[in-house]
Amino acid sequence: MNRILIITLLISLSFPLAAQRKKTSAENPDKIEVRGILPNLSDDELLDEVQRQTFRYFWDFAHPVSGMARERSNRAYNYGDEVVTTGGTGFGIMASVVAVHRGWITRDSAARHLLKMVKFLAKADSYHGVFPHWLHGNTGKTIPFSRKDDGADLVENAFLFQGLLTARQYFDAKSPLESELRNRINWLWSEIEWNWFTKGGEEVLYWHWSPNNGWAMNFPLRGFNECLITYILAASSERYPVSPAVYHRGWAQSNFFKNGKSFFGIELPLGFDYGGPLFFSHYSFLGLSPKGLKDQYADYWMQNRNHTLINRAYCISNPKNFKGYGENCWGLTASDNHEGYNAHSPDNDLGVITPTAALSAFPYTPEYSMQALRHFYYNLGDKIWSEYGFVDAFNESENWYAKSHLAIDQGPIIVMIENYRSGLIWDLFMSCPEILHGLKKLGFTSPYLESNQEK
Repeated sequence: MNRILIITLLISLSFPLAAQRKKTSAENPDKIEVRGILPNLSDDELLDEVQRQTFRYFWDFAHPVSGMARERSNRAYNYGDEVVTTGGTGFGIMASVVAVHRGWITRDSAARHLLKMVKFLAKADSYHGVFPHWLHGNTGKTIPFSRKDDGADLVENAFLFQGLLTARQYFDAKSPLESELRNRINWLWSEIEWNWFTKGGEEVLYWHWSPNNGWAMNFPLRGFNECLITYILAASSERYPVSPAVYHRGWAQSNFFKNGKSFFGIELPLGFDYGGPLFFSHYSFLGLSPKGLKDQYADYWMQNRNHTLINRAYCISNPKNFKGYGENCWGLTASDNHEGYNAHSPDNDLGVITPTAALSAFPYTPEYSMQALRHFYYNLGDKIWSEYGFVDAFNESENWYAKSHLAIDQGPIIVMIENYRSGLIWDLFMSCPEILHGLKKLGFTSPYLESNQEK
């Protein structure tokens, strides 16, 4: 769907190391340099380097008209170069906040970029306030995700607004620029008709609605998977909220919600056996902090950490004897592969390791994620390190290394590493008064709720 990029893997190490380690160019403070493998980096320096270069995907490769994130770095799906993604854009918005915080771009440049984006969204196609999965980056018109999926995508919209609300909390200056940005985000947020997606008052949310196909996709959102944030936001809405019953009788009612079994001696409270792909523990939790987050069903820190540990333990056990798997090379999640695309997991294992799986798990398993990061960077970097950070995936058994990058895989790397390092994005999103209200309404407890009550 995007122009084919020839991935630049290594910049000559003959350049002075100090020059390679510069955060920005003196001529352009917002130009982010491409750098090759840098020797002897400390853990903090390596985290800086990976976050910084991965951010180039959302900055240098952003769509020039809309400012939104392109779906992927290689052309696919016969849609040309114009496909931008709503969910991946939400991840990129949070990454932009990290970029300002880390000093890779200026606050003013980031705010202007985001303002361009929200102005574009204000004129783009939406359905009862909800954006489609894909938009045309020049026109804002819907690009169908599939034949009948040509309207609202509630889950992708939730990922987008997880990012926009985070940005609203960060850009809090009284300047005309930041005031307009906040006001426009608030307007877009207030227009989302979450209750429409109960399909006439059913006690569950539905993923899709189309003006051409109505509810034909017929996909109720039942847990446990990546969609928890959708219910949190829907309950948090001031104009069009859903009731707690929609959460408890919709999301929390399925034959794959509660688990309670142990895998490799590790208990899994919720979800599919072995936990499913690791993005289940990433996408909803880029802004929604799982630290101390509990409801009547689970402790979500335990859920996400144990899910990660089970995924890693499976890769170490390596029952299918795939090349490369081990304590330093693990992480199964949805990504490109040697056959196309698939949601990789212990019960759907094709020999494909996806870097975002281990790297976006940094808050949950920092020691093990750092082992994987060092292996990816120093041992496999000549094959998988690129101008936009790590490529999407690789399969050493097939001698296959992706040349692609996907917004939904690159974004969580930046954001979750930052949450591990500083808690920045968690603190911002959890400072939203609407979110705290929604969590309380659904029966959650959280340290953020407790600290808010003390104020």
